[in-house]
Amino acid sequence: MNNVNTTAAEILGNSNYPAISYGGYRKTTRDVQPTMAELKDDMKILHAMGIRVIRTYNVHLPQAKNILKAIAALKKENADFEMYVMLGAWIDCLNAWTDKVRNHYAESERNEVEIQTAVTLANAYPDIVKIIAVGNEAMVKWATDYYVQPSVILKWVTHLQELKKEGALPKSLWITSSDNFASWGGGGAEYHSEDLEKLIAAVDYISVHTYPFHDTHYNPSFWHGNEMHVNTLTLQERIDAAMLRSLDYAVNQFNNVKKYVESLGIKKPIHIGETGWATVSKGFYGRKGSHAADEYKQALYYKHMRAWAHQNGVSCFYFEAFDEPWKDAYNPKGSENHFGLFKVDGKAKYALWEAADNGTFEGLTRNGKPIEKTFKGSTENLLISVLPPIALEPNLK
Repeated sequence: MNNVNTTAAEILGNSNYPAISYGGYRKTTRDVQPTMAELKDDMKILHAMGIRVIRTYNVHLPQAKNILKAIAALKKENADFEMYVMLGAWIDCLNAWTDKVRNHYAESERNEVEIQTAVTLANAYPDIVKIIAVGNEAMVKWATDYYVQPSVILKWVTHLQELKKEGALPKSLWITSSDNFASWGGGGAEYHSEDLEKLIAAVDYISVHTYPFHDTHYNPSFWHGNEMHVNTLTLQERIDAAMLRSLDYAVNQFNNVKKYVESLGIKKPIHIGETGWATVSKGFYGRKGSHAADEYKQALYYKHMRAWAHQNGVSCFYFEAFDEPWKDAYNPKGSENHFGLFKVDGKAKYALWEAADNGTFEGLTRNGKPIEKTFKGSTENLLISVLPPIALEPNLK
C-alpha cells in the first residue's frame, strides 16, 4: 500500500500497521533538534520493529518537517520502506505559557500558524501524512497552562474538513483531535456539551488517551488490588495481576468513550492516541510512591495493550518509542523522561529484549552505537528494581 492513494481508513485498525508515538529529541532542550541522520536511524529502528505509523506533534518545530524528509529519503533508497505519519497541530488558549491570565474560552494566535503548517506538510507529503490531529490533550481541564474549550477544536476540525471538500487537502486524509478519555465524554458530565457533540460528529475518528500509570497515584483503587491475597501470592504474581488490572482500567476508559459516543446516536471509529508506562520515577510512581515505574511492568503493559488492540481492531499509538529528556529537564529521574521503549542511548528496554535476541536490530544503531539490552541482558539484575504495588507492602520505604 506504499503510495499516495493509501488511506487512513486502510491503516487505522489494521494489525499490519502497528503505531507508536515518536519524538527524536536526545537532549534536555528542544532547542537541539535531531539531525537528519538521527531521524533516519530512528525510522530504521522502528521499521525493523514492524512499526508502520508514527505520531508526532508541534509541527512548527523543525523535527516534524524533517521526519517527513527522512521518511521520504528512506523510501527513495528502498522501495519496500513504508512509514506513515499522524501530524499533531498544537493548540493553545490565549496567554498560554505566559505570566498573563489564561483565557480558556479564547485561543492563541499561534494556532492558525500551526494548522496552516500542518496543511502545508500534508500536501507536500501526501504519500506519508495520513492523519492530522487538532490539539494534543488540548481540552482536558487539568492542562491548566493551555487548555481550550471544544469550540476551538471544532473550529479547526471544521476548517480542515472544508479544505478536504474543496480539494485543498487529500480527501483520504483523516482529521481528529487527540485527547484524554474524559475530554471525549468518557469521564464526568462536566465535559458533556453541545460543542463536544458537534466535534464528535465532525472528526473522522476519535483519538483517546488513557494512562493507568498516572492513576496508580491519582486514582489507585485498581492498583491496590485485593490485599487478602498478599501472603499467598509471589511478587511476580502480584505484579502480573496488577498489570492485568491496569489493562482493564485502560479498556474501561476506552469503552466509556464508546458508550458516550453511541449514546449520541453517532457511529465513529475510536482508536488509542496515547497510552504508555514509564520505567523510572523519583516521584509519585517510584520507590516512595506507587511502585509503578520499572521495565518489567512496562513490558507487561506494552504486551497487554498490543494484544488487546490487535484482537479488537484498534490502532494504539503507544507512548512512546524513545526516552525524551527534555520533558522534565530539571528532574532527570522524572517519569515524563522515561516512557520510551528505548533509552536515549539506544538501549532496548525489557519490552524489546525478545526482539533484540531475535536479531531485529542487527546492524542498526542509535547515536552511532549498536542496539543492546538494558541491564546487560540480565533478568536477575532487572528484577532487583521491581517492586509490588505499594498497598500490598504499606510499610516498604
